[in-house]
Amino acid sequence: MNTASAALALTPPLLDKPPALVEQQSSFALQRARLKQQVASILSAPVYDLAIETPLQTAKALSSRLGNQVLLKREDLQPVFSFKIRGAYTKIARLSQAARARGVITASAGNHAQGVALAAQHLGIKALIVMPTTTPALKIEGVRSRGATALLHGEAFPQALVLALQLAEQHGYTFVPPFDDPDVIAGQGTVAVEVLRQQGGQLDAIFVPVGGGSLIAGISAYVKYLRPDIRIIGVESEESACLQAALQAGERVTLPKVGRFADGVAVAQVGQHNFELCRHYVDEVLTVSNDDICAAVRDIYDDTRSITEPSGALAVAGLKQYVKREQCRNQVLVAINSGANIDFDNLRYVIERAGVVG
Repeated sequence: MNTASAALALTPPLLDKPPALVEQQSSFALQRARLKQQVASILSAPVYDLAIETPLQTAKALSSRLGNQVLLKREDLQPVFSFKIRGAYTKIARLSQAARARGVITASAGNHAQGVALAAQHLGIKALIVMPTTTPALKIEGVRSRGATALLHGEAFPQALVLALQLAEQHGYTFVPPFDDPDVIAGQGTVAVEVLRQQGGQLDAIFVPVGGGSLIAGISAYVKYLRPDIRIIGVESEESACLQAALQAGERVTLPKVGRFADGVAVAQVGQHNFELCRHYVDEVLTVSNDDICAAVRDIYDDTRSITEPSGALAVAGLKQYVKREQCRNQVLVAINSGANIDFDNLRYVIERAGVVG
């Protein structure tokens, strides 16, 4: 038998396999390669130039009440009081010198805006942030206090985004996407790196708040690559459940309207890059009401004495719903406490509604 014949004998031709199986194996290999690339990008993200490694704190009272160990990932302790600094800084730090020199622009309801402002200030780059007119004053001031220019436009994020893209085109600014970008996803994914390092033993599920989807995309990619046994559960406000709608439809959809109580996740359409990761690696998505969110804000306060913004409390609200539905006990459950930039004027409403549900 010659060399060519021997090679053919050792490696049966693809034609010997059913076409459907060949296609399935090829698709899986491509998906795995892309996942590996995303994980490598997460591991090389330069977030700690500005961000901190936040604690994974046991919520003792909530754990006792639910019969499970509940751990809070305290992203509300970041320099901008939100996880968003991770993705914003990673994106801007990876820009070329030419792109930096043109200045950066973004659209945001607040938390990404503050992340971009701080990142740009740290790197000596001019920044323009387009924000909806409904953005809480606290977040607008957070942008301006970090040296960026805040331009208010439109009642909701989509209108602000349109103007930001127009200005980028007209003036040559470098656009920094708030969520739909591989580098932004990589920065947010560093949350998962810390969680798996901090909780190396039993870990049954991670609950992640969802707006545009960069946080859950990054977390799900990293966790499923290393620990596919851990469930990744997204939690959305029932007034802006764009990821759940997309997963049900099998494609991205645009919600006709979104509520603004949880302004940090008031997004009508999940990002394209984010959806591609989420549809493969997210186990399920739950939705919660405003009353559920308010009760979760109170739960977090009882355990930490910190006041979380509505979008920051989504994960705890979803975790409580999951435990009630599954009647699970003695599990280790992580909730990403994603931010604390609450509008002070909302506190009265939160207090009034917190007691409506348990």
